[in-house]
Amino acid sequence: MPLIRSILHMLWLILTVIPWALFVVIASLFVNSTTMYWMCARWLKLAVDSGTVILGIQNRITGMENLPTGDKSAAVLLCKHQSTWETLTMPAIMPHPLAYVFKKELLYIPFFGWAMARMDMIHIDRSQRTQAFSKVVAQGKRLMAKGTWVIMFPEGTRINRGQKGVYKSGGTRLAIETGAPVIPIAVTSAKCWPRKAFIKRPGIVDISIGKPIPSAGRKPDELMREVEAWIEAEMRRLDPEAYVDRDAMPARPRS
Repeated sequence: MPLIRSILHMLWLILTVIPWALFVVIASLFVNSTTMYWMCARWLKLAVDSGTVILGIQNRITGMENLPTGDKSAAVLLCKHQSTWETLTMPAIMPHPLAYVFKKELLYIPFFGWAMARMDMIHIDRSQRTQAFSKVVAQGKRLMAKGTWVIMFPEGTRINRGQKGVYKSGGTRLAIETGAPVIPIAVTSAKCWPRKAFIKRPGIVDISIGKPIPSAGRKPDELMREVEAWIEAEMRRLDPEAYVDRDAMPARPRS
């Protein structure tokens, strides 16, 4: 049954994204970037809702009250990344437009990438690291000035359930450069949608939104360590069975 459900959901996404993306590309000639964003976010909400109906995956969200209020309030969201599920979910649940920081190669994906190219996001060339971060800061400042929040995955890639990647300080560097607070987010999506897996399983995905962490006067690495500590502790609270064997392992002696 999980295989059949996964096939049906994939077919539903393909069948709906093609006309939606074509409509968005045409509509982008006539509407502003904010309207464009919410048009695309509607398809993402459709993808999440269909995941609930077809796959049996439900979101359980806590901490929405921790999000900044105000139309122009700035924020840098730093989120645990375990699967595609949170990429779809975040724009569907957040009250502000989001700007993902992503590699430009994603723009070449037929239909989905074409629609992304018409949105006001931050796409970078990872081969040009210095110029890429300068672009992130410049674009981040512009976007947050009009009320768009920047969202990043500090581990850089999807991480297997119960594991931790290397937290890179790009997100906290951006927060410090722009003066925006950091919002840490823990997500247990791999319980239902494992990394790079085609077969998804029904269940509850916990999304926990932490309190804003001020960036003023902080150093990027030190601020990221605080973000990492909160997210990883929250992951263990939300999904303790994923960490039982790992936490039971004896610490390796230092050389």
